[in-house]
Amino acid sequence: MRTVFGVFGDPIAHSRSPNMHNAAFLELGMECTYHAFRVSPDNLKDALLGAKAMGFGGVNLTVPLKQEALGIVDADPLAKSIGAVNTIDFKHGMKGYNTDGLGAKRTLEEKGVKIDGSNVLIVGAGGAARAIAFQFAKDGASITIANRTEKKAIDLATDVSSVGLASGCGLENLKELIHGSDILVNCTTQGMHPNTERTIATSEYMHSELTVFDIVYNPLETRLLKEAKKAGAKAVSGEMMLVHQGAEAFRIWTGVEPPVDVMKRAVLEGL
Repeated sequence: MRTVFGVFGDPIAHSRSPNMHNAAFLELGMECTYHAFRVSPDNLKDALLGAKAMGFGGVNLTVPLKQEALGIVDADPLAKSIGAVNTIDFKHGMKGYNTDGLGAKRTLEEKGVKIDGSNVLIVGAGGAARAIAFQFAKDGASITIANRTEKKAIDLATDVSSVGLASGCGLENLKELIHGSDILVNCTTQGMHPNTERTIATSEYMHSELTVFDIVYNPLETRLLKEAKKAGAKAVSGEMMLVHQGAEAFRIWTGVEPPVDVMKRAVLEGL
């Protein structure tokens, strides 16, 4: 009998996680299967209890369920600090984790980008921004969070200050903020399909020593990344964050080292 895994969210049809995990299970010859399930916040508790009762191996959560899960599962300290859960393991109750920040960290490390001691500017203050800000602050970066609603950025920075250096602000001085940064991370939906001409910044805002990391992965090369290349900056696309956060979830569920290259290929083929 196959062990079932899945991703819960609403909407969910866009998810590349089934492609990625099923490719990994097939590569390793594991009797497992992974599916996407549309679940609303109101039904999340019932869905998780049902998944556990039916013997699921584990689930991922995507928007808008990550914060809702905190009141349902036993979240580990990092997930509690971030205020969001994206991975749930059923081996011992319902244990919640957040692998998004680790996925971002490994993506940059893979490209030779140093986080410790860097000045990191995160644009956006949603769930992904929270995870990345906490992870990078914990890893020794100095974090600035810039958001259209300044209060949201300040509130997030206050939370992140529990683990490292962080400040929050609005977007009025974005050009100056980018000039003073080593790493720029786009945690907004600007540039995502179908609005591919949108960008948080153009090449005039950037410098050649900057690393520009866009967590948007559809399209693979966003306008922000094109502008980064124009400025001579290092451009890092978002698909590997998806792969690495998924790979960490795979380790949590199975205790098996995942075939990361196979998972990456599956995501790229899906895109």
